[in-house]
Amino acid sequence: MTGMLTADPSLLDQPLTIAGREFRSRLMVGTGKYASADLMRRAIEASGAEVVTVAVRRVDLDRTNETSILAHLDPSHLFLLANTAGCYTVGDAVRYARLARAAGFNEWVKLEVIADEQTLLPDSAGVIEATTMLVREGFQVLAYTNDDLITALRLEDAGAAAVMPLASPIGSGLGLLNPYAIRTIKHRLGVPVIVDAGVGTASDACVTMEQGVDGVLMNTGIAAAKDPVRMALAMRHAVDAGRLAHLAGRMAKREVAVPSSPLAGLLG
Repeated sequence: MTGMLTADPSLLDQPLTIAGREFRSRLMVGTGKYASADLMRRAIEASGAEVVTVAVRRVDLDRTNETSILAHLDPSHLFLLANTAGCYTVGDAVRYARLARAAGFNEWVKLEVIADEQTLLPDSAGVIEATTMLVREGFQVLAYTNDDLITALRLEDAGAAAVMPLASPIGSGLGLLNPYAIRTIKHRLGVPVIVDAGVGTASDACVTMEQGVDGVLMNTGIAAAKDPVRMALAMRHAVDAGRLAHLAGRMAKREVAVPSSPLAGLLG
């Protein structure tokens, strides 16, 4: 696991596998909202993330332009995941996915189709339709959606390589609002479940991973922190801690106190 030091290799987790590709880190990060490209680069490094999303609609795709985000991201060390952020129609989302591939990105896309400008909540029907179209064209689609089981199941049926339900609305920092819904989605799906949007601090990331999901994607929680580099490091360890806690299995909750030491053999 990312950043995890242990003398016992058996405690380590298996890699995260999406569409046959393995990743050591279960934390994915975005590239928007940073005060500078250098700060973005240092935060990404501190996060330990291997998958980094790039909003195709919002960046200059010319890698030779020093003002472009892409000029500061090394594709030999990072897996660049094109993102259709800012798309409100199926047509726009599909078009920008194709544009990213033509511009030299890989066959993967983080698919967003937004339904409402105020809440930025996903268009469930639209993302299913766009996923179906892009899968037919050979894309590996990581589909951003609401925390709705039926939509998640239909996205899996449509061929999504991973389903990405939100923890809470984009950029809200409200954390995981519906743990039950996220656990249910994870239990029912066969493809990886990556929680995306709304993770505001390290405790949010840890609680999210404790639900058993395969990973977390975040941007604002790191970029909008007072110290993004420190927050990136905190998120890195929180994702690891939450994953290990899930694998370990928490103790049962009780409404009465139970002694932590045995009562037999007490000295009189």
